Amino acid sequence: MTDLPILEQRRIEATVIKPIYEEMVAELGTERAQQILGAAIRKAAIAQGAALAGESEGGLRGFISLFERWKAGDALEVEVLHESDQRFDFNITRCRYAEMYRQMGLGEIGHLLSCGRDGAFCDGYDPKIRLERTQTIMGGASHCDFRYTVTPDT
Repeated sequence: MTDLPILEQRRIEATVIKPIYEEMVAELGTERAQQILGAAIRKAAIAQGAALAGESEGGLRGFISLFERWKAGDALEVEVLHESDQRFDFNITRCRYAEMYRQMGLGEIGHLLSCGRDGAFCDGYDPKIRLERTQTIMGGASHCDFRYTVTPDT
C-alpha cells in the first residue's frame, strides 16, 4: 500500500479514467460505458478489500481502523453515530471526493468512481460486513448515511 492519501489516488485514477470513459461514451453510449466502468470499479474494490484484509486485525474493528485512510487529508467530515463490534453507523457531512469529481467534470460518474466502491470493498474485505446506505452527497443529498453491520454466522 502506498502512503499517498486515497483522495489523491482517486484524483490520479480519475485523470486516467476520464479520457477512456469519454471514448467509451462516444463508441458505446453513456449507459453501456457506465455499466462497463461500474463493473471494473467494483472488481477493483473487491480486490482492494481482499488485499487490505491481511493488513488489519479483521472484523468490523479492523475495518473501522482502515476507514482512517479514506479520511486522510480532511477528505471526509464524519459524524459517528454508533461504533461497536457489530455495527458502525456514521454520516458523511462533507465529501471532498464528490467535490473533486465535480471539479474534474466527472460528476456524472463520481458515484461509480467512489460511492460504488464502498459495499464492494466489504465483499473482498469480509463478506460478513454489509453496508446499507440510502443517500449520498454525490447523488445530491445533504449527507451520506453509512450503516455497516456484521451479519451473524449461519
